[in-house]
Amino acid sequence: MRMLKRTPLFPIYNDYDARVIDFGGWELPVQFAGIQKEHAAVREQAGLFDVSHMGEVNVSGSDAVNYLQKLTTNDVTKIQIGQCQYSLMCYPDGGVVDDLLVYRTGEEAYMLVINASNIDKDLEWMQQHLEGDIQLDNISDTTALLALQGPKAAHILSKLTSAPLNELKVFRFFNQIEVAGVNALVSRTGYTGEDGFELYIASDDAIHLWKKLLEVGDADGLVPAGLGARDTLRFEAKLPLYGQELSKTISPLEAGVSFFVKLDKGDFIGREALSVQKRTGIPRKLVGIEMIGRGIPRCHYPVYSTEGAQIGEVTTGTQSPTLKKNVGLALIDSSFSALDTELDVEIRGSKIRAKVVATPFYKK
Repeated sequence: MRMLKRTPLFPIYNDYDARVIDFGGWELPVQFAGIQKEHAAVREQAGLFDVSHMGEVNVSGSDAVNYLQKLTTNDVTKIQIGQCQYSLMCYPDGGVVDDLLVYRTGEEAYMLVINASNIDKDLEWMQQHLEGDIQLDNISDTTALLALQGPKAAHILSKLTSAPLNELKVFRFFNQIEVAGVNALVSRTGYTGEDGFELYIASDDAIHLWKKLLEVGDADGLVPAGLGARDTLRFEAKLPLYGQELSKTISPLEAGVSFFVKLDKGDFIGREALSVQKRTGIPRKLVGIEMIGRGIPRCHYPVYSTEGAQIGEVTTGTQSPTLKKNVGLALIDSSFSALDTELDVEIRGSKIRAKVVATPFYKK
């Protein structure tokens, strides 16, 4: 039996009635009070997530910017100190190694935030492509990450820090500020479609800060939230999940995140393949679907044209807690991607009618 990894907050999960599951080799809370309640809290007040399983890697050196330009799809030269950027690492064929955030922490210093299940693979990929004066430092094991998300997040966090949060724009961060006596990097980012902050702190400080945030946020409806609500929230906002909307066989262009692929910035790994794909036409497209018939579309359920030909599959699907509709994201043949196109989803052996709808399903 394999040993599951645990975050620094694992010792207090039971204090909050957490239900833990195996998530990519980590023992993590899928829910506390319930996915629907936690989802609603983030949409209406605020939720606090333990996402300390995410990976963090510092990249520094005089060649750091050139290295990251070659490694990632977005234009690293556009990032100022105190700013972060969503980006992707691709294989030469255009498939995705991982999606990530790039934080510029200094003149020649960056922090990459990568997906937990990809840490070892990403580090190996990064090592393979080292050139010049570059230092890589994997700080994942000594870093905890708390995500405070929701319309009341700024009000709650302001109770614990004197930093001018109202001046912090989206995808900007304050580095080495004090929050409840703890040194933190605080960025205005998140994975829920709501306003919010992500707080990078030393692992030893995680329990203290978790408790303080829940204590000062209680009057504003702040609740601990698990991976279940995190998934339904990001899904409604059409934020991709690696392994579902993105993978080594799904390109960024197919997944609908072409905005973060700067083909004109110069050479990078995967550029040639992605340029060909853009020039000749994207063969598959990620679309939103809404069920017309009864049934919930789930990951990997086959999708068919109304004539009976399989044209793709569902990548994520659920009953939207906000919309109360059975909806999904599906990667399908681009020729069937027009809005209101009717499709069939195979659910437990039966083909159930659906239609293509606009995304994101939810926008604040």
